[in-house]
Amino acid sequence: MISEALKKSLTERVAGAITPREAAVDVMKELQAHYGWLTDEAVAEAASLLGLSPLQVEELATFYEMIYRRPVGKKVIHVCDSISCWCADCDGIIEHLKKRLGVELGGTTADGMYTLLPCACMGRCGDSPAMSVGGTPYGHLTPHLVDEILEKERRA
Repeated sequence: MISEALKKSLTERVAGAITPREAAVDVMKELQAHYGWLTDEAVAEAASLLGLSPLQVEELATFYEMIYRRPVGKKVIHVCDSISCWCADCDGIIEHLKKRLGVELGGTTADGMYTLLPCACMGRCGDSPAMSVGGTPYGHLTPHLVDEILEKERRA
């Protein structure tokens, strides 16, 4: 259940949008931040706020790869696997991350710190291979730099 303050804030965002559907991603992201992921309860709340059916919210939620419909770690690592990053050996970076974290793509570390996910283009082609950790972008990755980033993010 969300607080009255959050509900009021989201209601104002929806009212300020040209159409309620336009505010859907903002609403889902805020509810995700509140719950840690977009729970079934959050989908129902989003549907109520947006005047959409839960199925319509579900369709939107599963379209966007940064909306999580299952629990994730404290920080989500998105590794870009689009063409520019693929040409810059993102596969090697992904293999390094899998080995270092002890998880497969889609998995969460045993301590719940990181979830590792591939993603389509991050718009950082000039910095490939690229990833983000908890929303912070990183580029020109090497296995050594990845190790440094993971340690820095773990301490943050």
